[in-house]
Amino acid sequence: MTDATAPNQKYLHGYLAWLRNEKQYSELTAENYARDLKHLFELAAATPLADLKIHHIRRFIAQLHSKGLGGRSLARMLSAWRGFFIYLMRDHGLADNPCVGLRAPKSAKTLPQALSPDEATRMVDLPTDSTAAIRDKAIFELFYSSGLRLAELVDLDPPQLDLSAGEVRVIGKGSKTRIVPLGQFAITALQAWLAVRVQLAKADEPALFVGQRGSRISPRVVQLRMKEWGIKQGITSNVHPHLLRHSFATHVLQSSGDLRAVQEMLGHASISTTQVYTHLDFQYLSKIYDAAHPRAKKKTQK
Repeated sequence: MTDATAPNQKYLHGYLAWLRNEKQYSELTAENYARDLKHLFELAAATPLADLKIHHIRRFIAQLHSKGLGGRSLARMLSAWRGFFIYLMRDHGLADNPCVGLRAPKSAKTLPQALSPDEATRMVDLPTDSTAAIRDKAIFELFYSSGLRLAELVDLDPPQLDLSAGEVRVIGKGSKTRIVPLGQFAITALQAWLAVRVQLAKADEPALFVGQRGSRISPRVVQLRMKEWGIKQGITSNVHPHLLRHSFATHVLQSSGDLRAVQEMLGHASISTTQVYTHLDFQYLSKIYDAAHPRAKKKTQK
């Protein structure tokens, strides 16, 4: 680490502490910010942060774009950098924010992937021949039943569950609380896990889901376990926690058509965020139409 870059780590630690303590961001969100800021430090190299100008940031974004980063990833990264410079101006006397006025290049809109109902059922229909498998089944059923984010799920404690009422109280983005219904399969899986949780959990551990060491399970462990189970269950898609969240939203919308209800359950601040699932739903319906309607297919040339 050079003398020019040494302050960056101090700034980073201070900023992440502010995000966790003042903004109440989850550990996973803070880690994502840290990763984005490390890109900034690498690109800036020996140039002090106070000397960075808008043309530097524009060049950094162009370099990342040339390496294959899409518009959405770059927009998120630019937002993280912008917020970091706001913090530096407020707490460390920087004169200006070199990210102001910059926009990431646009990329083609991609629809979120979703499992088919049969694949989703296969994904949650796990054998329960070990304590870890019982835990994993409860995790997967909860994702698919209630559409939780990964950070929301790993942060759960048992008192947030009301199994008799079929509800879970979730603390989402911006520390906003919402009540989400639980399906019967999820309730049954959670009851099975709570019955054996003591076999893995440390005596004083408050977390609902714990790892092999008895403390709160990490997001990375959940991701890896889901990937492993996806392969075992014969799912050809790249299985990850957000895929079950997308599948939950898509299947509920297909069944109910109630966009507002899906928005509430997902914890979206704006319904425009939820509306992507209407496009996914239309895509699904188009496939059904093309397969079933006798006049949907183009006539073959004679």
